[in-house]
Amino acid sequence: MRFGIFYEHQLPRPWQESDEYQLMQDALAQIELADRLGIEYVWEVEHHFLEEYSHISASEIMLPWIAARTKRLHVGSAIYNITPPVNHPARMAERVAMLDHLSEGRFEFGTGRGSSTTEFKGFGIPDGDTTRAMFDEALPEIVRMWKTTKYSFQGKFFSMPERNVLPKPYSKPHPPLWVACGSPSTFEKAGRLGLGALCFSLGSPKDFEPLIKTYKNAIRNAEPVGDYVNDNVICVSQLVCHEDRKKARAMALDMGSGRHQSLVFRYLDTFPKPAQVPDWPTLIPDPTPAQLEERIATGQRIVGDPDECAKAVQQYVDVGCDQLVFGILATTLSQDACMKNCELFGKEVIPRFDRDPVHSTTRYREAALAKTTRAAVR
Repeated sequence: MRFGIFYEHQLPRPWQESDEYQLMQDALAQIELADRLGIEYVWEVEHHFLEEYSHISASEIMLPWIAARTKRLHVGSAIYNITPPVNHPARMAERVAMLDHLSEGRFEFGTGRGSSTTEFKGFGIPDGDTTRAMFDEALPEIVRMWKTTKYSFQGKFFSMPERNVLPKPYSKPHPPLWVACGSPSTFEKAGRLGLGALCFSLGSPKDFEPLIKTYKNAIRNAEPVGDYVNDNVICVSQLVCHEDRKKARAMALDMGSGRHQSLVFRYLDTFPKPAQVPDWPTLIPDPTPAQLEERIATGQRIVGDPDECAKAVQQYVDVGCDQLVFGILATTLSQDACMKNCELFGKEVIPRFDRDPVHSTTRYREAALAKTTRAAVR
């Protein structure tokens, strides 16, 4: 099992513009600590116009800044929106290659098409079906831009005369490819295309199990859109790790998780909305102590002392999850509490599960390069 941290840069009201600055500085401090603790991945979203839920619209600026301040962490986009009206595919190919060079091969290319009508309609895209078709056209062309010096394309959603898209990636053959997944069909598609799956579904490890099984079955016969298969599933959870179990629970009950979930359903309207979820601005209530205990027992929330947290992590291992990612700032926990939370988890829990100093995506990429080299020699 590998571990990562995930940032939406949530900023619930009331807030002032200066709070956005502090939000980013707090994240940077956490990420530098994570790098020292052996957490292997950091993921930054790209969202637009989603007040309170996400104030990180330009993660292509944030990610190289993070790379410059860390040594070992792989920095990933979760996700870059590759629909042409939001990010032209040539600009995306250039941006990813630049990040790959500046991070010396530590960049991970997470892709998607947007999960909110607030976002994609803001860029003039009429509906979700159109974003799907745009994604399907753009991703293989981005890969092709990296591989040829005389690139041209005439498509439905974008076209280019012959150009050499520069720079080419630092990593050979290219950075790892991922895609955001939420439904069984997207997990199957991710596996079929040989893409790592960024799972943003809500639920427990048992809820993820059939989705992971769908992905793993499909990836066995992948026809990768890139030059190698990235056999990886990420699941996202929340983390409260404290020496005192009671204090961990008290923190989890008072970190604004109900408001965060309400913001998810306020904006991310491509996700199915359960009937019991109230319409905004009515909030989903924070969990009761009994509800929290149930979520801890099922692994839906990783809350408790290090032994309890390790027990929850094992549930993700058991269903085939490859990387567990924590939304550290998707709460109202104080910066001090977040830092102590990460430090204890890093020292006491991570060594029980992650003993491999080489990132799994690096192993896949190096194996592909070695295979290509052997074929060229023959």
